Amino acid sequence: MKYVKAYGAKGRNTITFLEGKHVQTLEVRHCMATKLQDIRTLSEKYPKLETLIHLVNSETLKAEHRRQEKNKATGVDRMTKEEYGKNLEENIENLMNRMKTFSYRPQPVRRVEIPKPNGKTRPLGIPSYEDKLVQGVMANILNQVYEPRFLDCSYGFRPGRKAHDAIKMVNDLIMFKKVNYILDCDIKGFFDNVDHKWLMKFLEHDIADKNFLRYIARFLKAGVMVGNHYEDTSVGTPQGGLISPVLANVYLHYVLDLWFEKAIKERLRGEAYLIRYADDFVIMFEYEDEACRVYEALKKRLAKFGLELAEDKTRILPFGRNSKTKDTFDFLGFTHVNSITRAGKYTVGHLISKKKKKQFKANLKKWVKENRNIKFSVFMAALNRKLRGTNNYYSVSGAIQEVKNLYNHAFWVTLKWMNRRSQRRSYTKEKFTEVWNKLIKQPYIHVNIWGYGGVVYN
Repeated sequence: MKYVKAYGAKGRNTITFLEGKHVQTLEVRHCMATKLQDIRTLSEKYPKLETLIHLVNSETLKAEHRRQEKNKATGVDRMTKEEYGKNLEENIENLMNRMKTFSYRPQPVRRVEIPKPNGKTRPLGIPSYEDKLVQGVMANILNQVYEPRFLDCSYGFRPGRKAHDAIKMVNDLIMFKKVNYILDCDIKGFFDNVDHKWLMKFLEHDIADKNFLRYIARFLKAGVMVGNHYEDTSVGTPQGGLISPVLANVYLHYVLDLWFEKAIKERLRGEAYLIRYADDFVIMFEYEDEACRVYEALKKRLAKFGLELAEDKTRILPFGRNSKTKDTFDFLGFTHVNSITRAGKYTVGHLISKKKKKQFKANLKKWVKENRNIKFSVFMAALNRKLRGTNNYYSVSGAIQEVKNLYNHAFWVTLKWMNRRSQRRSYTKEKFTEVWNKLIKQPYIHVNIWGYGGVVYN
């Protein structure tokens, strides 16, 4: 087994590694981006890395502080970026001293409940400010360690990979490969059920720095504050933590991606493809019987690692150019359908899912009602930004009319509540149309997922 060791020396930085029986030392430049790139380069070459904790230092913590957004919700410490920055040097020095003596312990995350369109809520964990800094730096290091190790089938929370890339890959596989059946999967409460022991075993497979791993374990066990009540976190990763996305990817890399690639695909007689975005994934098959067998094997595989499929949301459906049904499946906010072009040829259609359209309308109505009395120019500028965000995500090949319908809905909702700002009617339809066309940029196809090559952003 080869190990890699990285050292920080006074006046210079070196990375030392074992090459057979010989110890070799490389000097690296002081730029932090270069140091992180060195970790990635070494991760590509060696199976296990050692001594990463030195990269959590004053320089990287200050850089993470600069990256933090202002006016964000605070954790249990109620510390803001502005307050922490008033004595930044002193605060960072104090934090580093505690980390070096291992007296630094992450605080419990503050849990808030985020409303969902169905009337339920989604828990979100907000770390304390200092913990955000340490998590952010450690997440950057983990990304460099694991980017060379993750498989091409995973897309979520990875640099240079977006949801549109995953959607295009699903589109292309159905269009150009032998795909006849879809296993549409949903893991029940994934982030709440990650097994800490298994996660640490996975990390130890790639990282030999015990001090680095010690702090990851402390973050996992930090607990949650719900109001004034403390809750233990013996399983799960806190949603909202900066380190949670990469840890989730590590977990599913070992539990799902490698298992499918190494243990499943090689045993199938037909073609099969997995596309995963965070904990949301679909598996595509050539043959139905193999889809059924993998479904049963998948349930056992997930159960071994403390996870469970939501069987009411998981199903096998015929899909593709050979399908004679009108079955559809949802993935990453879109409903994917069998369709035909104007020339009568088969194509995969992509519509905005009913759930997301309902969510858009509910959120829009709430926002317009709450903000309709602010200065009109400020209101319209903010509304334009919101609609641009909708367009930039949902305006993919074939879905432009769906986006136009949402814009039209936004027009009527805004007109209705603008006219309720006072007893007198403010706008006629004609007058407001002129204002709308002047201040709201109209939707257009932003993402081409039907073209050849990668995703094209217009």
